[in-house]
Amino acid sequence: MNSAYDSPPIRILVVDDHGMVREGLAALLDRQEGMHVVGTAASGKEAIALAQGLEPQVIIMDLVLPDMNGIDATERILALLPLTRVIALSASHTTEHVCRALRAGARGYVVKAAMGAELVLAVQAVTAGRQFLSPEITPLVIEGLLKDSPSKSPMERLSVREREVLDRIVAGSTSADIAAHLSLSRKTVDTYRGRLMVKLGVDNRSALIRFAIQHELMAQ
Repeated sequence: MNSAYDSPPIRILVVDDHGMVREGLAALLDRQEGMHVVGTAASGKEAIALAQGLEPQVIIMDLVLPDMNGIDATERILALLPLTRVIALSASHTTEHVCRALRAGARGYVVKAAMGAELVLAVQAVTAGRQFLSPEITPLVIEGLLKDSPSKSPMERLSVREREVLDRIVAGSTSADIAAHLSLSRKTVDTYRGRLMVKLGVDNRSALIRFAIQHELMAQ
C-alpha cells in the first residue's frame, strides 16, 4: 500500500448545493490518508470554474444543483479536463439517472444513503482507473444494458427548442422574456409550453416545473 510519501495526495473537488452536506463530505475525505480536498462548489457553474482553476483529479458531483444539473456540469468539465474522474452523488438510484450519469462520463455513482466509507472506496477505485457503483444500483445498470432498445425518457424525447423553452420556464422567465431571448413570438412560446405539458403528462405550469426539477433538467 502506498504511503503519503510515495505520491502526492489525490486532489478532490466536492460539489453539493447543501452547505452542511458539502462541509461534511469535505471533512470526511480530507481526513483520509492520501486525499486532499482542494475546493468545494455549491453550483454547476461554480464547479466548472473551480475545476478549470484547480484541476482536481476527482470530483464528487451532486446531480441536483441550482443552476444546472450535475450531469450537464459533468459533461462540460470532462470536455475541458478529460482526465478528471467524476463520481456522481445522488439520492436517486433509478436506471435512468444512473445510465445518464455514466453516459455523461462519470466513473462512479454513489447513493447519498451510503456510508461515508463507500465514498472513500469510490475515490480510491476511480483514481486507480476502475469504475465504482453503489452495490444496490449495480443490478439496475445491468438491466439497462440488457435492454435491446431501451425507451427514451420523457426528457430525452424533447426537441432542442423544447428543452430551451423548458430551461427558461424552470429558471422563472415569463413567456415574454422567453420570447425575447429565443427570438420567438409570445404565442409560439405558449404553444411550446402547451406541447411540453402534453409530452410530459402534466396539466399546469407548476407541475411542469416540478417535473423538470425531479428529472434534473435545470436552467443552463
